[in-house]
Amino acid sequence: MQFYSYRWAAVCLALCAAAYQAPAQSQNPPGAQAPQPAPKLTGFPWQNETLHYTMSWQSGLSVGDVTFNAHKTGSGWEFDIAANAGVPGFSINDHYRSLSGPAPDLCSIELERDTTHAGRSGREKTTFDQKAGSADRTTLLPEGGGKSTFSIGTCARDAIAYSYFAREELGQGRVPPSVTTYFGSAYSVSMVYTGAQDIAAGTKKATTDHVNVSVKGPRSDFHFEIFYARDPARTPLQIRVPLSMGTFSLDLVRP
Repeated sequence: MQFYSYRWAAVCLALCAAAYQAPAQSQNPPGAQAPQPAPKLTGFPWQNETLHYTMSWQSGLSVGDVTFNAHKTGSGWEFDIAANAGVPGFSINDHYRSLSGPAPDLCSIELERDTTHAGRSGREKTTFDQKAGSADRTTLLPEGGGKSTFSIGTCARDAIAYSYFAREELGQGRVPPSVTTYFGSAYSVSMVYTGAQDIAAGTKKATTDHVNVSVKGPRSDFHFEIFYARDPARTPLQIRVPLSMGTFSLDLVRP
């Protein structure tokens, strides 16, 4: 069974939110009931956020889970993803950590990848120098894996930071632009909004914003779907990733 590392991060190309402007309230006529205060905005970027997803095949067989964390720091945001999954003969235990500058730009500072696929482990770090327009990619495990430097564009983002930036753009009513993101290698990512689509969310139906995502890299060319809630944070409710042996999905677990 073959998994491409970027597909797991691409699953992340779902994450996280935007500033929401409520319409101005007109003054109430005498005797009218006072308006209720606007509900408190939750999730990224207003609060720290944790999202739990179950991972399953289209048959309904559960194969693992993924957790996304967004934590505000003194200089920006820290994003963390933990994925654990397995089928007979193949297991995945991945951890990704992304540091970025402040919202709404979320320009990347550092990306760490710690992966274990079927018992084979790897670890690497990419450090972004936005002012110099370059990034250093260093292999930490296996030892002696080497180091490379490559050029980056203005406000370069790793795949995880871009997924949160995408939610910001969608929250503002904009489709995120096609860009180059980084997840070890450079990948071209484009998102196409197809309109409203109803999906099953737990025991209920939810109307979502459906987006098709295309990813092209040095050795990969694939696509997947994201179904965003129509809340201010544009929370990803479901992500569907087609593979040669079928489609697997990530479904948000509501508290």
